[in-house]
Amino acid sequence: MSINTTNPYAGHPQLSPLEAEVLWEYAKLADKVKRITALVRQTLDKPNSRLLEELRELEKEMKLVLTMYRAAVYNVTQAEEMREAEREAAAAKAALQEQSRERSPGTNWEDEGSTIMY
Repeated sequence: MSINTTNPYAGHPQLSPLEAEVLWEYAKLADKVKRITALVRQTLDKPNSRLLEELRELEKEMKLVLTMYRAAVYNVTQAEEMREAEREAAAAKAALQEQSRERSPGTNWEDEGSTIMY
C-alpha cells in the first residue's frame, strides 16, 4: 500500500474527512521529502559529472544573459540621460532666443555703470 495512492486516514472514526485529507497530504509531502533527501545523499556521495557539466554550461549562459541585461539597462539609462540633456539644452536655447527677441536693436542696457548698445 503506497501512501501516494491510498489515504490511510480515510474512515478513521476520530477524524473528520477534511482532517483525514490534510493528514494524507502531509504524509505524501513527508514521503516526497524523504525521497528527495535520499536523492541528495546519493548525489553527494557520487556526483553526477554530466549534471555538473550541464550546470556549468547553464551558469555560463546565465552570466551572458546577465551581462547583456546590464548592458541594455545601461544603454536605456544613458539614452534617457541624453534625452533629458537635449531637452534641457533646447529649453535653455529657447529661453535665450526669447530673451534676445525681447531686446530690440538700439536698446540701451546698463552693465556695471556703462552703457551697452544692442
